[in-house]
Amino acid sequence: MPIKKIFFLLIFSFSIFAQNKMLIQMDISQTDHLKAYGITFHALEQGLKADWLLNYRGGSFLLDYARQIENECRIEGVSFTLLTTSEATSIYAFVQSDDQNMDVVRLEKAPKIGVYVPPGFQPWDDAVTLVLEYAKIPYDKLWNDEMLNGSLQKYDWLHLHHEDFTGQYGKFYGSYSNAQWYVDQQLRYEANAKKLGYKKVSDMMKAVDISIKNFVADGGFLFAMCSATDSYDIALAAEKVDICDKMYDGDAPDQNAQTKLNFKNTLAFENFKLEMNPFVYEYSNIDIQPTEILDFQNDYFTLFDFSAKYDPVPTMLTQDHANVIRGFMGQTTMFRKELVKKSVLILGERQGTNQVKYIHGNLGRGTFTFYGGHDPEDYQHAVGDPPTELSLHKNSAGYRLILNNVLFPAAKKKKQKT
Repeated sequence: MPIKKIFFLLIFSFSIFAQNKMLIQMDISQTDHLKAYGITFHALEQGLKADWLLNYRGGSFLLDYARQIENECRIEGVSFTLLTTSEATSIYAFVQSDDQNMDVVRLEKAPKIGVYVPPGFQPWDDAVTLVLEYAKIPYDKLWNDEMLNGSLQKYDWLHLHHEDFTGQYGKFYGSYSNAQWYVDQQLRYEANAKKLGYKKVSDMMKAVDISIKNFVADGGFLFAMCSATDSYDIALAAEKVDICDKMYDGDAPDQNAQTKLNFKNTLAFENFKLEMNPFVYEYSNIDIQPTEILDFQNDYFTLFDFSAKYDPVPTMLTQDHANVIRGFMGQTTMFRKELVKKSVLILGERQGTNQVKYIHGNLGRGTFTFYGGHDPEDYQHAVGDPPTELSLHKNSAGYRLILNNVLFPAAKKKKQKT
């Protein structure tokens, strides 16, 4: 074999050996934070080892080197650094040192993702599917049939967005009852309820609500945004009582519904007051109203700082390159702090107010995370507004919180220190 060829092969072999790890940094130097999550997800799909370096350079990812992952980073415009074994070892030692509020969490397997969406759904209808599409993270669309036929058991992670789990069609009746999309929505839900053997949509939704709750208790990860957060918990509290007016389910609601609510059934909220007027675009007093926000230009929420070594779960969920994030509205914008259960962990809030944006809790072997608002890069999203172009918001701190939740189920469960 010619000497030049031998020399080339030696150099190539040394290069592959030297490039033992890839660091995908997640601080402000990252060119596309959102696609970085997709790159990490794809590495897990390929069976590569991946570690989440909590609080290190914005919550960076350290991956086994693979030529296809390097190529994907270059194609997608994701910044990365190739590391030798020695360099990677130094980073691990730094992150795990006792004097740093950092830690290493091994990501083991790409979670199977389901998104609850009705027929006719478009990806831009909610922020999660929008960012999953942008980051090229695969997901399946699920609706009431899958919630009730046992298919939910196939999934690790379930997302709910601006759906109404009480059977009141989002309480859009007062403003949109004559709109074609509203009429079509009601007909679609009524046909689905009839097909599944329920007399009323509200009865079908109660069954769906219980199925989702069982999914969480059995070890599933639930993530909800916008009106899916409070409408779901309200539906659980009203499992044994009719809170829907006649334009929604054909009969009058129970006039004593408020006194019959069972707050022991809920995941996150308690002691809330229902909004029983069917013409009012609100479910209860859980939601913070626009008049309480006051200055929209000063609507920011702050992420809490947790101990990476002692509280890895909330630390994972709050990884970001910014800890003060621009707020955004939705049918449910934020949660009233005094109505959040004491067992629920607050991850982010508007400082100096009772306005909570981001919460997390446990049920059985699973967890739930609720994130108020509709779209982190569309402050006041309205029906019919165009989709957000995420290529213009590739470093969105608000969207990163969504993707933290997507990768969270991949983390190796770590025993809490005592």
